[in-house]
Amino acid sequence: MGEKRRSAVRLTARGAIALALVSTLAGYVLAAVLAIQYVVGAAFVLSSLLGVLLVNRRELLSLVVTPPLVFFCATLFVELGRAFGSVSIVQSLALGLYTSLTQGAPWLFAGSAVVLGVAWRRGLRDNVRDLREELKAGAEVPRPRQPFVPEPEGYFEPKVYGTPRGDD
Repeated sequence: MGEKRRSAVRLTARGAIALALVSTLAGYVLAAVLAIQYVVGAAFVLSSLLGVLLVNRRELLSLVVTPPLVFFCATLFVELGRAFGSVSIVQSLALGLYTSLTQGAPWLFAGSAVVLGVAWRRGLRDNVRDLREELKAGAEVPRPRQPFVPEPEGYFEPKVYGTPRGDD
């Protein structure tokens, strides 16, 4: 009875990233419907936390670098949708991105910190160590030198087909 039960659900890094992206987009929709701005950030942080808890341990390194990109992509998608209804799409997009990213910065930092902290506790340090060892082993393996093989003569010259004409 003292066994620790592990969740049977495991995500790949892509699945955790997709979860965070879809949840953040859903947060934008709920924020628009409910007129409560913090829903976006809360959805982002909660989905990032859920993703890092459910991701396979060997994919933690891939996951910890993505929260800023996920938040930016979701915001860009939403702001592009908003900008299409305006007179100046570029100006509206730039202003909307600036405003949304500024308002979302604390949530972005919180989500990134939560992902990094939980991933560290789950074994991110081991992933980094394994990557270093792989890179070091790859650098020590001598690579065979490829001999220089020049292109055959006439390679870049146009081909002439047929037989030459005689001067009549």
